[in-house]
Amino acid sequence: LYNYRMNITPDFIGIDNYKNILSDKAVTESFCVTLKYIFTLVPLKMIFSLCVALILNMELKYMGVFRTIYYIPSILGSNIAIIILWRYLFTTDGLVNQVLGITGLPAVSWYGEPVPALWTIVLLRVWEFGSCMVIFLAALRDIPKEQYEAAKVDGCGKVRAFFRITLPAIKNVFIMNFIIQLITAFQEFNAPFLITGGNPLKKTYTFAMLIYDEAFAYNNFGYANALSWILFTVTFIVISIILILWNRLKKD
Repeated sequence: LYNYRMNITPDFIGIDNYKNILSDKAVTESFCVTLKYIFTLVPLKMIFSLCVALILNMELKYMGVFRTIYYIPSILGSNIAIIILWRYLFTTDGLVNQVLGITGLPAVSWYGEPVPALWTIVLLRVWEFGSCMVIFLAALRDIPKEQYEAAKVDGCGKVRAFFRITLPAIKNVFIMNFIIQLITAFQEFNAPFLITGGNPLKKTYTFAMLIYDEAFAYNNFGYANALSWILFTVTFIVISIILILWNRLKKD
């Protein structure tokens, strides 16, 4: 509610910041980028994490070692050095384009086109599936084996058992995981800031990056805080709607 800059006394301006937000084209564009990122990342990460969790739930030799290996990307992914390394993997002469060249495929301008640029960020975050996977794995291991044995006796195949036994048993964990990933995606900043810088043409410029620039690049802390409240409110409304719908579905 203030015109607040580091070098001046805060000046109360009421809801003027919010009025400016409604007419700010940068707000609309960055929010659209954030939504595209969310709709691309969250489903992919959820599906991939669940698939890996199903594999790691099998009773195989040295499975404990494999579980540890699969969790390592989640630890490393938050490291700034890994994000910078990821950036160089997708340069014109980077490892990814070199592999494409070996297979006979044309090189991709990862940072020159909007869609490939966004995918570089999405792939990094999907690669960091460990935390999501561990939650799924814990839920899967809590399912009594007797249910699968009884289903097998009744002639139930693995695919049918997955939809009839596994998914219903982990549905609450699935929603919890989905909400966690959704909240994290809404706040995405590090990866686009360090990998693409919001380019090309700000097609990877997320809402969190806009908040950062308004505060620390333009010294407009009042406006940045108003944007933060908008982000919080939108996230809160979306999560509330999901929980309300989920509770109604459970009752039905």
